[in-house]
Amino acid sequence: MRNYNLFLFCILVLVEPIVAQLEIEEVTVSAAILQHSLNAIDDPSHVIDGEAIASNGTQSLGESIDGLLGVASSDFGSAVGQPIIRGMSGSRVKILTNGMVVRDVSGLGSDHANDVDLNNIQQIEIVRGPASLLYANGTIGGIVNIVDNSIARKDFEISLFKLGGERQSVNDGYSSQLSYQGNLSGLNFSAALSNYNFNNFNIPKGAILHTEEEDHDGEENHDEEEGLGYLANSDYENSAYKIGVSKVGDWGYLGMSISDIESLYGIPFHGGDDHEEELTDHRVERIITRTESNAVNLDGAYVLSQGAIDRVEYFYRASDYALIESHEDGDEPPTIFSNDAHELGFRLNMGSDTTSQTLAMNISNEKIAIAGEEAFLPNTNSDEMTLGYYARRDLSFLHADFGLRHEKVARKNIDEAVNIKENNTSAAFTLGRYIGDSLDIELSYASVARVPSAVELFMEGPHLATQRYEVGNHNLTEETSNNTDLTFTFYGQIFFSELTLFKNRVDDYVYLLDGTDTVEGLIRSVYSQRDAVLKGYEFELGRSYQLANGDLTISYGRDTISGKFNDGSYIPRIVPARDIYEVSYKQDDLTFVATLKNVHKQNDINELETATDGFSMLDISILKSLQLSEKSILTVSVFGKNLLDEIARNHSSFVKNEIPLPGRNLGIRFNMTF
Repeated sequence: MRNYNLFLFCILVLVEPIVAQLEIEEVTVSAAILQHSLNAIDDPSHVIDGEAIASNGTQSLGESIDGLLGVASSDFGSAVGQPIIRGMSGSRVKILTNGMVVRDVSGLGSDHANDVDLNNIQQIEIVRGPASLLYANGTIGGIVNIVDNSIARKDFEISLFKLGGERQSVNDGYSSQLSYQGNLSGLNFSAALSNYNFNNFNIPKGAILHTEEEDHDGEENHDEEEGLGYLANSDYENSAYKIGVSKVGDWGYLGMSISDIESLYGIPFHGGDDHEEELTDHRVERIITRTESNAVNLDGAYVLSQGAIDRVEYFYRASDYALIESHEDGDEPPTIFSNDAHELGFRLNMGSDTTSQTLAMNISNEKIAIAGEEAFLPNTNSDEMTLGYYARRDLSFLHADFGLRHEKVARKNIDEAVNIKENNTSAAFTLGRYIGDSLDIELSYASVARVPSAVELFMEGPHLATQRYEVGNHNLTEETSNNTDLTFTFYGQIFFSELTLFKNRVDDYVYLLDGTDTVEGLIRSVYSQRDAVLKGYEFELGRSYQLANGDLTISYGRDTISGKFNDGSYIPRIVPARDIYEVSYKQDDLTFVATLKNVHKQNDINELETATDGFSMLDISILKSLQLSEKSILTVSVFGKNLLDEIARNHSSFVKNEIPLPGRNLGIRFNMTF
């Protein structure tokens, strides 16, 4: 086995830098209720700027952040990649846009994409562990927030017009983007338009695995299927636009935006009794998904010149989302998933030179309905109201954060008149101690309650994406996470490093318990509860050099997590340990990044799981900016994904054997800014 760790250690310790200087960029996490600045490496958060997202080519949300420590993706083809944070996914991880929760139907199925637009964004923010309580309720795993400038909170100083395009080899696909932002007559206007069109993606030979029954009945057909070199029904199309306007003054700001996203993608594998027949007929039945969504956002703040309250913030979001899943031949009626949601929020901010305090209230309503062939969930209505208090205090040697949330949740099965009402309180705190100018130690603890989702409470029917007949349980009680983090952060002139140890004891952990009987040819699984413990660590070590008038940085990171129930058995689909090696070089208008992600074999499995082999994923990107004129810049990005063309599959995926990750992908992307 190649000893990457020893090789990297030798580079970091033995090679002397010409001049070593590490600059720590200060960023603002805009999703936070407490609007404070923080360093990108001394908080349990990741902040990725929009340029970095764009330079790596178009990917799903999960794939875009999969290389970050503590963060992974549960994929279902190229269109679907749901984020996993420290082994938690689904309703335990909240997806936000500009601090407001995205209310789609991704929580209803692993084959449903997160309804987000990654075109023309400022940054993506990921918060792991106890700190996530400060951002949204029920965030046992964490939050992912996509930030853009649709509603500008500061006046645009100049007008910018951007035009972009992209090509990828793995799916013979292309994309195009167009955006504008500027200030006209005192109003800030922004607009962005994108279009993606990707065909079936290529896979390495032999990447698709089959069950023993399939192998016995159709070995010759499987050889033909594997020889195709691509994954059938893995195509993806998407078009989106967002428009915003805002007015900014000394009094604060007020803005409004609208967004619309439409997509069409194939579902590569959908389980069930028909799959075997599809293979023996030398054809794969085409099941496609269409999504349509639109959202209206109102966002504002009013600055008070006198009194205890400094600032009043408010927002309102109305969204309408629909997902239509159907057979392309039209032989079966489609299944329509819909989510009609409204959310209203207020924040009162109070502060001094050393202390920030916020009182917050959120009210939301969600109506979820499913109609058609796969209507496994009755019509449900969810009402949530949250009251919170948050405080931060900074001293010369100590900083402290505290959050308290009280939540009232009501979920109703409209069809059967079953009402579930829960009241709970969550709390979190972080204490940080500065030691000298280069070491920070943080201890965080949170007790966060989560009311079971509508699926966990009311599910009843075949769910082909998970290959199970799922049964909800309206007797489930709230799930409580008791999470402890201890983080050591060192940032010197030459080296930087960070170590986080975490333990998450979850009382009444909700999970699918597989039974021994079958219904409609699928395993009957019931949502159940059992105490569980998830624990692990995240470690990063790096060194920076100045080389040929540029900055060279070499880093090594590792994350590992163990998830067990109280009887010692393993939680299913836990992400395996990973080693991440990165070399980056930046010189003026040139940026080079090479990343090797070594994913270990996962042998810590539940009795109904199978082990998943490890793999090494090598990615490279080169970004070059060219000043064409005084007012125009051309940025060209060349990227390569899975350059080793490895057979790779995510252990966290329900369909890891049938849907491997894409093979080698070469791409180019350009952006012209005027």
